[in-house]
Amino acid sequence: MNTFIFIPARYPSQRFPGKPLAMLTGATGDARSLIHRSWDAACLVNGVDAVYILTDDDRIAEAANAFGADVLMTSEAPRNGTERCAEAVPLLKNAPDIVVNLQGDAPLTPPHYVEALIEAMQTDPGIQMATPVLRTELEHLSALQNDRKEGRVGATTAVFRNNGDALYFSKEVLPFADKAAETGLPVFHHVGCYAYRPEALTAYAKLPQGPLETAEGLEQLRFLENGIPVRCVEVDARGRAFWELNNPSDIPLIEDIMKREGIA
Repeated sequence: MNTFIFIPARYPSQRFPGKPLAMLTGATGDARSLIHRSWDAACLVNGVDAVYILTDDDRIAEAANAFGADVLMTSEAPRNGTERCAEAVPLLKNAPDIVVNLQGDAPLTPPHYVEALIEAMQTDPGIQMATPVLRTELEHLSALQNDRKEGRVGATTAVFRNNGDALYFSKEVLPFADKAAETGLPVFHHVGCYAYRPEALTAYAKLPQGPLETAEGLEQLRFLENGIPVRCVEVDARGRAFWELNNPSDIPLIEDIMKREGIA
């Protein structure tokens, strides 16, 4: 199966304008933009035939071309990364069998997270869309809860059925987990990465935004609101820390992780 990774990137942002071009300094003191580090992460994934950055912004395209990335220019119409991926598929000469949306704010996404999604899609042809979820440890969970207590909107949690099909995604910490350490109740951090069949992307682009997607600001809820299953694939951290760049305050957190883990 042909598998392409798309990295959607847009310049405007209410919480962090120009985020794709924000600089992150790694363990060796090398400063690279967020979009560059996202590209680096995508290029480490095995079993991928091509990687493209998708944008409507000349500044992002110029920066991407400067470090050797392949760029697909999309219109300003897409309201989220999934819509941008749907718009990009017809721009290709040959349609892929699997499209992976590696969101440009998650440069710490380990390659094996994406590889797990690709394997799930290859193994089960009935899966139309899949996304990774990470079981939180106490320190990780505390960071999620602290963000909410401080009024920061950032990471997403997921709850799902026994077979892995999603029940809901939220910017709140779900399920209610104030006593998680005592009860052992698992809380799963949703990793900002998706794998789709091209036909699922085509269907998505024709569906209206629903009230849950609008309220939460989570694009994947459009699938659930329209009865399209989303398979959650649990991944193992393997000692790797994961955090997304949602707010400027996340930059020192991510830089600290890169230094601890020796990411140049």
